[in-house]
Order: sequence, then structure tokens, then C-alpha cells
Amino acid sequence: MKSKTHYVVLLLIMVGMLAGGVCGWAFGPKMMGVKFLGDIFLNALKMMIVPLVVASMITGVASLGDIRRLGRTGLVTIAYYGITTGVAVGIGIVLANVIQPGAGFTPVVTELPEMVGKETYTVVDVIVNMIPSNFFEAAVETNVLPLIIVSLVFGGILTTLGKKGEPVIKFFAGLNAAILKLVYLVMMFAPVGVFALVATKLGAAGGGEAFWQELWKLGKYAFTVLSGLTLHAFIVLPLLLMLLGRRNPLKYIFNMLAAFATSFSTASSAATLPVTMRAVEKRNKVSEEAASFVLPLGATINMDGTALYEAIAAIFIAQMYGIDLSPAHQLVIFFTATLAAVGAAAIPEAGLVTMVMVLTSVGLPVEGIGSILAIDWFLDRCRTTVNVWGDSVGAAAVDRLVIRAKTESETRLSEAPG
Repeated sequence: MKSKTHYVVLLLIMVGMLAGGVCGWAFGPKMMGVKFLGDIFLNALKMMIVPLVVASMITGVASLGDIRRLGRTGLVTIAYYGITTGVAVGIGIVLANVIQPGAGFTPVVTELPEMVGKETYTVVDVIVNMIPSNFFEAAVETNVLPLIIVSLVFGGILTTLGKKGEPVIKFFAGLNAAILKLVYLVMMFAPVGVFALVATKLGAAGGGEAFWQELWKLGKYAFTVLSGLTLHAFIVLPLLLMLLGRRNPLKYIFNMLAAFATSFSTASSAATLPVTMRAVEKRNKVSEEAASFVLPLGATINMDGTALYEAIAAIFIAQMYGIDLSPAHQLVIFFTATLAAVGAAAIPEAGLVTMVMVLTSVGLPVEGIGSILAIDWFLDRCRTTVNVWGDSVGAAAVDRLVIRAKTESETRLSEAPG
């Protein structure tokens, strides 16, 4: 996308989001008539997830050359994701204890979604679900984490086949490039799609008046979550971007605005992945090797915003029911929220299921989820945007620490005398 076209589309996306909010506020449920436009945009993005994940991961691994390099790249990526998720959870726990959002709040009896409480998932279940019994079934269900694992192994094997593997690698490289071109076409429709998604979601919630009533009622809880997300997004991640990626945070953020608008409107890191990859590679000039490996993995296992939210929600529910959580209990919440966020994409209805995992780990009532459902759709969009921001920072960090460091080392060796 040419620079001028990019800025025009970005401006139209922001206008679409603003117009969607205004129309959803003013007309409420009447805006459901434009829902089909949002569905078309969301379906177009989802359509590209599976081929993009498979092609980009295989291409990313193959571009690393020696399969042994995957170890260092993988370790740096996992370490980054683990540290940032842990920091996010820590911020959430501290804020929940300081602000005490659940103190004096009366539990709301609300009918929970069907799957909450029907199935119990453990960390072991999450690990088992990472290995698909049927690759194509996982693809149909857009179960991304198993696809990533299979693609990593397959890409690694291709690097060991020499000339026999080259045609296959070229095929997936061409597929990856074609999908990124397809993203360009989809983004032409993005302003309309974003408008429809925001307008219908706010309209379905009853319009602006109903939204503000719920936000006011759950004000301290929403304030705590949004404060944590703000601290993580505007202090922790920019510092990491400067220290590890050697990038200008303001410029980097500006180039990611299209991805942020898409993540806010879709509430899905996976659906936003095509836009995120294009923004990171084309706008922020992160190498394809880093972006192709780090971003699909991040969209699946790096859930900073989600982990932060789950830690705050668990403590909020405990305070609401008058249950005192000891430091040991809060340590359990810390580890469970971190691990649950990592494995979230391997199970259906991930947000609710992982919340149940966190609550049951310290014996808190699952029914407490009903008290936060009314405002959760809005907070979900905020935390998803933070997730996408964390992924993009991770790509820049890995690009500098691993990919560019190796290139510089090879350059010095080639220039050395003798």
C-alpha cells in the first residue's frame, strides 16, 4: 500500500470507528441493520487466518536457515512473551489490591453463557489440545495453536531436505506474499467494516445510555482494568521497544494504528493478524524473518491484556464476595493467569474458559463472572488491542536481538581479513 493511500485508508478507518460509536450511541438497536457489513469484513479477515498462519510460520522458519537457529529465536520470543505477560499480571494484581474495585459491590445474578461450568479445562488439557488429532479439523475450527506447532515442525523439516525442500518453501513464500496482497484489498473495505462492527456492538448493548449506565455501575472495576492496560501499553511496552528494539515508540505506534483500529473493532488478535503483519513488515520495516515467526505465535500465546484483566477480575470477584485472598492465593492467581493466557487459543471460547480456570484455581465462585459480563464486551476490545501492541513490540525486539544481530555478525566475519 503506497504511503498516501495508507494514510487515507487509516483516516477513513478512524472516521468509521468514530461514526460507528456515534450512530450506535444515538440509534441503539436500530443499527443492527448494518450488521451484515461488519460480518463481511470480519469473515474476510478470518478467511485469511489459517493460510496466513501456516504460510508465514513455514516461511519464517525456513528463512532462518540452519534449524538450530530456531532454538535461539524461539527462546528469545518465548522469554519476551513470558516476561511481558508476567509483568502485566503483576500490574493487575497490584492495582486490584490498591484500588479495591470489588469492595462494597453487590454481586449481580446474571445467566452465564452455556459453556461456563459445563466443561472444566486444566493446564494439562491445554497442552494436550496443542497437538491436533486432525490437522484439517483444527484448520476448519481455526484452532490456531496446533496449526502453529505443526507448521513449525514442518518448516523445520523442509530446511533439512536441501534442494528437494526448496520448491515447497518457495510455494509457501509465494502464498504468504499473495495473502499480504489480499490484505491490501480487504483494507479498502475496512472503514465500512469497522463502522458496522462498532455501531452494531454498541447498538446491541442498548445504545449509549445503557452503555454508560453499566460503565458507571462497574466504574471502579472498569477503571482498574483500563488503568492497568494503560500502564502496560504506554509505559512498559514502549520502554521495551526502545531498549530491546531500538525503535521510536511514537513512530512505531502511528504505523500500527490500522491494526489497533481493527483489533478494537473485531476483538480478535487472530482476525487482526493479517493487518498486524502488514503494518509491522511494510510500515515499521521489521524483517520478514522476525515478523513471520513472532507475530503468528504472539497472536496465539501472547495475551498481556487478557492476563492482566483476568488477574484483576479474579481479585474483584473475591472482594465482591468478601473473600480474603492470602499472598499465596494471589501467587496462584499470578501463575494461573499467566499460563491460562498462554494456552487460551487452544480452547474454544477462550476468554471465559480461562477465567473459569483462574477462579477455580483459588476456589472463587464462577457465578461472579455474571457481574462483569455487561461491560466485558468493551473491555475485551481494549485488552485485545494491548495484546496486538505487545505482539508488534515483540517482533521488533526479536528482529534486533536475533535476526539483525546474526546479520551484523556475519557481515563482520565476511569483512575480516584472511
